[in-house]
Amino acid sequence: MTSTESYTAAASQARQATEKSVEVWKQGAKTLTDRVDFVSSLPTLNMVEPVERYFEYVQKSVDLNRDLATRWAELVTSMTGSLRESAEKVSSVVKEQTESAADAVADIATAQAKKGEEVAQDQAELAEKAEKEQARLAKQAERAAAKEAHAKAREPYEELTKAELSDQLAERGLPKSGTVEELIERLVSADSE
Repeated sequence: MTSTESYTAAASQARQATEKSVEVWKQGAKTLTDRVDFVSSLPTLNMVEPVERYFEYVQKSVDLNRDLATRWAELVTSMTGSLRESAEKVSSVVKEQTESAADAVADIATAQAKKGEEVAQDQAELAEKAEKEQARLAKQAERAAAKEAHAKAREPYEELTKAELSDQLAERGLPKSGTVEELIERLVSADSE
């Protein structure tokens, strides 16, 4: 394998690792967007800075690989004889550095994807809590409204005597026996039907 082929292989590996890293990041971002149905009710989360840092790092890695490849190509072109042998040794170091850079990019992309998944999970949990709290508050409001409506329905009967309550029940053909509270509740029930 010539030194050009080995560098080409190393550059190809770096490119593939970068593409895989970007794919993992895209999948994490898609998972995040799929889970964010309740974003409007959640606190705002600024993902711009981590995304910008990630692409800055990717760009630096690409620039580093380009610089290394350019320098390597210039050296190979200008070398002869024993210098070429030394350059082949250097190319192995460059290959190792390229592999190391590719591994670093893959690690960062994996970490960013994991962080994105964690953020998505946290947001989903917050959305679920917000939904439960909203349901609880709605039930509480319903109970309060029902209680208020019941109290208003009782108001016309509160000041009446037992005899007056019995007369109204008799007019409606309802039983007249029971305590004042039972008579009032019977009248309120009849009103709501």
